[in-house]
Amino acid sequence: MTCYDRRDVGLLLLRLGTGGVLAAHGTQKLFGWFGGGGIEGTGQYMESVGYAPGRQSALAAGLAEAGGGTLLALGLATPAAGAAAAGSMAGATALHKPNGFFAQEGGYEYAATLGLATAGLAVTGPGRLSLDHAFGHVFDRGWMVPTALGVTAAVTAVVIGARNRRVRRAKEGEQEALFEE
Repeated sequence: MTCYDRRDVGLLLLRLGTGGVLAAHGTQKLFGWFGGGGIEGTGQYMESVGYAPGRQSALAAGLAEAGGGTLLALGLATPAAGAAAAGSMAGATALHKPNGFFAQEGGYEYAATLGLATAGLAVTGPGRLSLDHAFGHVFDRGWMVPTALGVTAAVTAVVIGARNRRVRRAKEGEQEALFEE
């Protein structure tokens, strides 16, 4: 008989809560559920804020959030799931950073919190109340943690860097009127 300790229960609660929120958030992007824009609406929004091409950006973010969130809730492929979700939240954090920290002002508080929670789960692991544990951790090996986080960090840096360059170029192209009419 296996005795689960409070760490296992705590990780289960953290995975279910964080994974559930991310899965719902991702389905807004992918399917338009829960008042979301779906791929088309989210793609148009992503394009408007510098993530181009918009449709592919919406698909990538939606899959990272819905897929990563679902896998985290299940405790399956935890390093990859946590890293993918953290990467998506890093992109959202970069988008909201100009608005400051607090969410009520449009800031990055929410995205950063989800990103840190998912990265923490990727590092810590899912606990014994998980599919990873039930399957003998075949999708949760020690080497997978730095690999998943490293690859995700590199890809995320490229995507955010390209977005920031697009936004900067768009701002430089705008000119204020010399004289008001």
